[in-house]
Amino acid sequence: MTAGSQRRLAELTCRILETVLPASQQAWGRAIRHETAAIPDDALALRFALGSLAGLLPQALAARATAWLSADSEPIAPAPGGTIVMSQHKPFAPDLRKLGMLCAAGAVALGIVHLALTGAPLRYLGLNLGALLIGLSLLGLLGSTPPAIRRHDGLALVAAAGALLATGALGETAEGAARWVRWGGLSLQPSLILIPVMILAFTRQPGRLGTAGMIGAALAMAIQPDRAMAAALALGLAVASAWRPGRQAGLACAASFLALGATLLRADRLPAVPHVDRILFTAFELPSLAGLAALGGSALLLVPAIVGWRRDPAHRGTYAAFGAVWGTAIAAAALGNYPTPVVGYGGSAILGYLLSLATFPRPTPSTAGHDTPGQDPAEATPFDQPLPLGLA
Repeated sequence: MTAGSQRRLAELTCRILETVLPASQQAWGRAIRHETAAIPDDALALRFALGSLAGLLPQALAARATAWLSADSEPIAPAPGGTIVMSQHKPFAPDLRKLGMLCAAGAVALGIVHLALTGAPLRYLGLNLGALLIGLSLLGLLGSTPPAIRRHDGLALVAAAGALLATGALGETAEGAARWVRWGGLSLQPSLILIPVMILAFTRQPGRLGTAGMIGAALAMAIQPDRAMAAALALGLAVASAWRPGRQAGLACAASFLALGATLLRADRLPAVPHVDRILFTAFELPSLAGLAALGGSALLLVPAIVGWRRDPAHRGTYAAFGAVWGTAIAAAALGNYPTPVVGYGGSAILGYLLSLATFPRPTPSTAGHDTPGQDPAEATPFDQPLPLGLA
């Protein structure tokens, strides 16, 4: 990396830090930016900026998450007679889409720290940041889409399965695997983009067309073959089947496990790609800051599932499926030559993560409550959105 590139990256890191920090910590961000600019050596300036980002990011995320998740409480107000009444919580579920967006941004930022410290090309950092901005924009568009086309979720799942099957038949191949498509000079992995949102949509409302789409997706994972996403599909649909037991969910789950078995029977000879694969496997072999950035960024991806499970029991099925999908993808990346989601180089997982957040229910006073596995309250809320595959 050239000296000029290091200086530009240091400035970008400071800008990211200032954007992420809450208002109460903005002075820290400005001080770090000025201190970085005063360091004459570009390499030392970059290391200082990256170290500051890695050190302050957890505090910034914690502060913003606390503010968002406490938005369901009424402000303190004096009661009659001058007595101060503590804040009282309404039965109001938090907006975990916002928390997921924050976790995605934090994971990408920590991934940029890791990539920079391990000598990745500067364009890798820019592409990940660009994928984050595109994903956030898509999520914003999907969040404002009226739910009028929700009845076509099954058709969207079938169309997504067709795209995955086409990838297996016509996509780019390497060592016998066909998992990628070329778009604008970039290599995308459609399974990382589509499988997570397909599972979450199916968990919300399984049906005949949706089942056909999930069976098609399972067949596509066997054809490609893709063990990591086949495992994510199988475990995600296992959660769906357990949460909403029925013939349709059972058929989809059985097909996904057959597909996973088929991928295990075929040799996977793909070598590890630098800055993409085996990042978590080698995290402890790296300098401490780079390794911690990789591990911390991966852990952030599971925070929405954990917080959702605790704070929004009415939709635990959705959060359990979300955690199963992304937890499996992270585990696969730690065990084999598979992409490390969001933290490693590659925009597909970043887009897939953000699009899967679009299936999260929006908070309404009626959404908080107790689990009802037979009837997911997400179906009843007027603010829930349709499957976001059309715009994707």
